[in-house]
Amino acid sequence: MNDQVPATTSKANPISPILDHPVDWLRTEIDRLFEDFGRPAASLFGVGNRSSIAPVPAVELVDEDKAYRLTAELPGLSDDDIDISVADGLLTIAGEKKEETERKDKGYVFSERRYGSFRRQVSLPSDVDPNGITAAFKDGVLTVTLTKDENAPARSRKIEIGQA
Repeated sequence: MNDQVPATTSKANPISPILDHPVDWLRTEIDRLFEDFGRPAASLFGVGNRSSIAPVPAVELVDEDKAYRLTAELPGLSDDDIDISVADGLLTIAGEKKEETERKDKGYVFSERRYGSFRRQVSLPSDVDPNGITAAFKDGVLTVTLTKDENAPARSRKIEIGQA
């Protein structure tokens, strides 16, 4: 009998105790606001991962016959918002989204601003010709073509094992 704990009842809502008192709900919301301060907002690319350090676009790298094709979805951006550079075997895609909206209706003014920047670095395969990289941007999709250097050494080779 000593290992049984008596059951107790509570007037508090077990599912959502913060709804019992409006002041508690307000305090919870204010606490959440301060906890989120400094963290990036939900990704401007549609992925709401609050644990990420900064929003980054997803990229896809495809090996084609004479080149690699890298694509990145960047909705809401224009080609003027995007910077692409290459250095030390890294391709860097960076950009910034700025959006401002203002509406006036029957004496009310609604103004909303959203800002966000990103930086994504991709290691280039060793056979990419840095001078043969081109980029195009259409309908929110960035396509970077990475031409292969035909004179680059083979990327892999078999190593024979000898006697020690």
